[in-house]
Formats: sequence, C-alpha cells, structure tokens
Amino acid sequence: MSYKQIKWLILLLPPLLMGTWELLRHTVLMPYFSMNAGNAVTPVLLFMIVLALLLPLFRRLEKLQEDLHRERLVKSELEARERLARELHDGIAQSLFLLAVKLDKAEKAGRRGEDIQLDELKRTVHKVNDYVRQSISSLRYPAEETAVIGGTMPGLVADLEQDIPIRIRLDWRMEEHLLTTKEKVELIACIREAVINARKHSGQSEVRIQGEALNTGWRVQITDNGPGITPEDLSKPGKYGLRILQERAAKMGWKVQLESGQGHTTVMIEK
Repeated sequence: MSYKQIKWLILLLPPLLMGTWELLRHTVLMPYFSMNAGNAVTPVLLFMIVLALLLPLFRRLEKLQEDLHRERLVKSELEARERLARELHDGIAQSLFLLAVKLDKAEKAGRRGEDIQLDELKRTVHKVNDYVRQSISSLRYPAEETAVIGGTMPGLVADLEQDIPIRIRLDWRMEEHLLTTKEKVELIACIREAVINARKHSGQSEVRIQGEALNTGWRVQITDNGPGITPEDLSKPGKYGLRILQERAAKMGWKVQLESGQGHTTVMIEK
C-alpha cells in the first residue's frame, strides 16, 4: 500500500463507517435502539474503529516515513562521497601533480646552482591543505538537512569536544532559524578551525564560545586565554587555520575580526 493510499484511507474510513452506522441506526435499527442508546454506542463504535483500523494504518505510515528517511540518508551519503571524489580529483589531485612538476623544476634548478623559489611551492602546499580540510569537512558535515541539522547548533558545537582535546564553555543565544543549512555547515567548520587554532597555538585547554543574535544578523565569538597573537603571526609558517577560516567566511559574506591582547585572543565571526 502506497503512502498516498494510506493517507486517503485514514481520511475517508472514519466518516464513511460512521455515516454507514448512522444510516443503519436511523432506519434498520430504529426499532431496536432508542435515540439515547444509539448516542451512547456511537463514541464506543468510533473508538473501536480507531483501534482496529486507524492505528495499524498509522503504524504503516510511520514505517513508510522511516524507510523514506533512511533512503534520503543513503542518498545524502552517496552524494557526499561523489562530491568528495570530485573535489579530490579537481582540487587535490591536480594540485599534487602541479606540486610534483614544481618540485622537479626546483630540483633541476638546484643542480644547476640556481636559487630555488619556494614561494610557489608553499602556495601550492597551502592550497592542497585547504582542499583537504574542506573535503574532510564536506564529508563529515554534508550540506544536506538529513545529516548536519539532525541536532541544534549548541549540540553541534558541544560535539567538537569529542574531536578536539579542549573544554568548551558555551553561551549560545541564537535561534535555529537564523541559520540556513549551508550556513550551519560553514559556521561549524569555521568554529572548528578557531578552536583547533586555540588548542594548537595558545596551548589552552579551555575556550569560550558565544553566539548571539543581532538586529540584522548574528555574531559568534571564540575566545581563549592564551598569550595573544599579532597580525604578523598569521604570516608565519604553520598558521594556516585562521587564514582558511577567513577564506571560508569571506565566501559566505561574513566578517572575521581578530582581537588579541595580553592573556586573551578572540576570533569574531559576524553576519
């Protein structure tokens, strides 16, 4: 029985059966049932119809919905894998091939005693690193409502503690409807980058994450109690996380600000 047929049966069975009963008791059964007796039997009969017919139909309807939900999850996973394979081919594989060509060129230049230009190699490595992070994020948090938004944003943020050895103090005052599915995916990725950066470079075991609604948007702040960071630090080797965060936020049209002083660093993402 199809989903549509079950819905129609649930809608039509009660009025048809009760209409048949009312017709019978006002014609054939009138000599045997008084008006008061018929009025007393009617709700009991309706309750029996619900138990005998409608409850099994509702169970079948719920089973069909669960099967449909599972199919959507499977489809979402397959699409995520296809998207990851496409990103691996289009981004990482081609960048690695380009990196191999540049390394071969640099090796030949070194044999000839020429200076080796490392800037292009570093840019290519950074690009591959960006592709890898984005691919992992896409696979881990696919941009499908079925997987990413199975929970609330506070729950998704709190779950970061399972992957990153750091304690998160959460102060979240944002309604769920303020973020679209894609915004949730990208915001979680940005928060993860900021938390990883705080754990890796500040050496702190705790961060504070605040989310609040604004009149025309929202603001998220990730604060640690580390020694602080300067804009010059962002250009140092190994400081890729914040740059990747800024690039992801820029693609979404968000603003990113870095506020740092003695004893604290705050990454602020604002829409």
